[in-house]
Amino acid sequence: MADVAVIAGSASDSDVADRVCEVLREREISFDRAVISAHRDPESLDIYLKSSDCKVYIAIAGLSAALPGIIASRTTKPVIGVPVSSKLLGLDALLSIAQMPKGVPVACVGVDAGENAALLAERILTLSRTIEE
Repeated sequence: MADVAVIAGSASDSDVADRVCEVLREREISFDRAVISAHRDPESLDIYLKSSDCKVYIAIAGLSAALPGIIASRTTKPVIGVPVSSKLLGLDALLSIAQMPKGVPVACVGVDAGENAALLAERILTLSRTIEE
């Protein structure tokens, strides 16, 4: 069982995903890593989400950045969105992730801030362990 699922919307997001995974590895937090597009392969994303037993999702996406919101609409677990710089220096992705509709909460870190996403996931996991005790 992985505590964190790191999902990139595209292989082009791998630099940011690498930084997320590096911090998780340093902190000895178990994780699973996948590349699944919410637009191009929604069926695979649904299958992945239904089979995952993670506690926190980190969704990395650029451009329209639909991935974090799609994940949040299909789970009650925490979702952390990481906007990726591409067009418009990542502002388009940042606004897409930060402006989720009511009932679809997504935490949003800074553009390309994979490290902060991993650290936020660690804090969420620490808090949930404290509550369980």
